[in-house]
Amino acid sequence: MSLASHNPTTARPSTSAVLLRQRRGWFFGLTGDQFVKFVFQSNAAISIVILGLITFTIFRDAVGFIPMNRQNLEIYRQAGLEFTDLMRLSVTEHSTLVRYLSTLRQQEVGRLTQGLGLSAAAANQQLAVFDAYTERFTGAIAAHEALLSTMTDRCASVKERFTVAEDMRQAKQTLLNGMRQAPPARAASLKQAAEAMQIEVIDFKAEVAPLLALRPAVVAANAALVTELRQLSAQLPSFADAASQARLAKFPGYLTQYLAELETTAQRMAAWDQAKPVGVFESLNAFAFGRDWITASFWQDWYGIIPLLTGSLLIAFMALLIAIPLGVAAAMYVNQLAGPMEQRIIKPYIEFISAIPSVVLGFFGIAMLGETLRRLSQMPALHWVPGFPIAERLNATTAACLLALMAIPTIFSLAEDAINNVPRAFKEASLALGATRLQTMIQITVPAALSGIMAAILLGFGRVVGETMVVLLCAGNRIEIPNVGAGLGVIFQPVHTMTGIIAQEMGEVVRDSIHYRALFMVGVVLFLISLLVNWLAQKIVRRYRISIG
Repeated sequence: MSLASHNPTTARPSTSAVLLRQRRGWFFGLTGDQFVKFVFQSNAAISIVILGLITFTIFRDAVGFIPMNRQNLEIYRQAGLEFTDLMRLSVTEHSTLVRYLSTLRQQEVGRLTQGLGLSAAAANQQLAVFDAYTERFTGAIAAHEALLSTMTDRCASVKERFTVAEDMRQAKQTLLNGMRQAPPARAASLKQAAEAMQIEVIDFKAEVAPLLALRPAVVAANAALVTELRQLSAQLPSFADAASQARLAKFPGYLTQYLAELETTAQRMAAWDQAKPVGVFESLNAFAFGRDWITASFWQDWYGIIPLLTGSLLIAFMALLIAIPLGVAAAMYVNQLAGPMEQRIIKPYIEFISAIPSVVLGFFGIAMLGETLRRLSQMPALHWVPGFPIAERLNATTAACLLALMAIPTIFSLAEDAINNVPRAFKEASLALGATRLQTMIQITVPAALSGIMAAILLGFGRVVGETMVVLLCAGNRIEIPNVGAGLGVIFQPVHTMTGIIAQEMGEVVRDSIHYRALFMVGVVLFLISLLVNWLAQKIVRRYRISIG
């Protein structure tokens, strides 16, 4: 046996050797570098797995919407609701023209009573001819309204019977599923109950036949309506006021457009085919380009994302119009002009804004900002502003102002980092050539940091698009496409957003229903928008780093 085996120094490591090994990072057989690598790789793997699970869950529930919406549209067509809505379209457009005439009358009454000081009776007397014209125009659609009422009652009855039959079919299937797992005595009882259920089978072709039999009556009503409206167009009354007459002079043009649309609708009704299949593309198209979001309707549910998408984009762009100048200007001032004391004060205060809970900002918008803007708009000196006075205190502008406040810290921090990474030699060379500090900032610093600033703006856009609580509390939650005909006044209209509709309705829908899956489809659109924005931001940042390097 060698002496080394009896040497205590070689048999057992000394205390100094143990300490040296610990300093070198041994931990469960791993060196320090290996342990750190393991920790970060594990975190990255967990993040990737979680992102994959989120993506899979969203897309799994969203994909089921397409076949369910396809079935929804098939019933809409087979039950004759689509045919009836074509008739309803003609009546609705006529009602729009009636409202236009009513608006003209209201404006003329205001001019006569407030401008000329006439009494209400005298004003009504002067408008007697116009009132007779309006009454005749309103009554011209009476035949269509009678036909529409008959068609609506018929289709609503068919749709209700089909809904009842479907509910009974699902209840019967539930009983049969429970029968397989129940004890024999209970299974026999469930089977008896299921067999006792009488489920009506709807013959859609036979049910819709009476509607199609009304086609000749619709043609006759259209012919009579066209004749009446052409006579009314030639017998248009007149106003004494030039401005009122100019508005009234537009009515024949609107009437001509309505007659053309009436002819188009008549052709669509004549060519309507109950048996035409609804394709997958039509189902997806109804969601991607649908202009209505209507749920729990006795008539027909619609899941169109356009009103939600336009509301989200309107608020986001308005918020960026406010946040970009303030955030970028603050970043330039803090980095280029402010002294050390100002930097220590301004930067923490701006970044502290991001720590304010969004629900607190929402309460501020409801209690203070919205009401302040509404009262300000009622000042007579500001009535020249488009959209003033504001009718609703909760609207797109109220939400956009608060979202801008939330986006400023993001834009400020990233833009300030981009400006700070511009090589100091650029600034010194510009100043050495005789340029002023302002010229250097505008012509040298900002162009050099432009890619980083654009990335900051894109990330700020993603921040405001994904915000939920503020828009849910302050945007007004009206599911309509903003009326661009109001000009700049469109920014003061209530809107709804994609995030708001998910937060508002997800807790109330039945799991795995078409409404439930439609909300997941909205989530997919939000996911894709966020993914696109972040991809563009990362691409711009990489380009920025390469250009600086």
